[in-house]
Amino acid sequence: MKISLCIPMYNENSIINDTLKAVSDYMEANFADYEVIFSDDGSTDGCRAAVEAFPNERIRVVGYEKNRGKGAAIRHGVLSAEGDVIIFTDCDLAYGLDVVKSAAELFSDDPATDAVIGSRNLTDDGYEGYTFIRKLASKAYIKCLAMAAGFKLSDSQCGFKGFRRETAHAVFTTCEVDGFAFDFEVLIKANALGAKIVEMPVKVVNHRDSKVSVLKDSIKMLRDVREIKMKNKA
Repeated sequence: MKISLCIPMYNENSIINDTLKAVSDYMEANFADYEVIFSDDGSTDGCRAAVEAFPNERIRVVGYEKNRGKGAAIRHGVLSAEGDVIIFTDCDLAYGLDVVKSAAELFSDDPATDAVIGSRNLTDDGYEGYTFIRKLASKAYIKCLAMAAGFKLSDSQCGFKGFRRETAHAVFTTCEVDGFAFDFEVLIKANALGAKIVEMPVKVVNHRDSKVSVLKDSIKMLRDVREIKMKNKA
């Protein structure tokens, strides 16, 4: 089973070298057949060049010139992937790398599983290190999205997700949202396809300031959610 690890990237020059080394070392140690795809969301700080220069032929970069948003970057990376299982995570490796092997094992153990979704809400330490306000805001927003979507997943906005290639391509080829609401769109479409979605516990181990503006981005996300629901009515 070939594993594709997709990592969206936008102006990550400050961390890209550490991420490249960590990912390369981990994938080499744990997978016989793999690829790592950095999907560049129009970066202007030289991080793309760092990926291109990294001495591992199984790590490559795709992307486009103008910044479009995390959803666009992940969609572009996923649709460029060649693996049997396609997993994506954030460039700061917020959930560590052991989650990649754990997700791959879930796919191997159950051929009926179509998607594996990380959740910070399955264990008590999932939000360890978050400030009280950030934890409260995250949990409240996720709960509202789950209610709006009508699904029971406990953490739709977690940045760690994986799909079998057939499911990934069926879902992502029809996605349109470029911003942070893309997670919601992906899960709505996966549900509509009847995909078997399995949740797995994750914990944030690498913290950095969120790029999400609670007020501005929440308003945009809720607007996107309304449009997504209208477009995906059964």
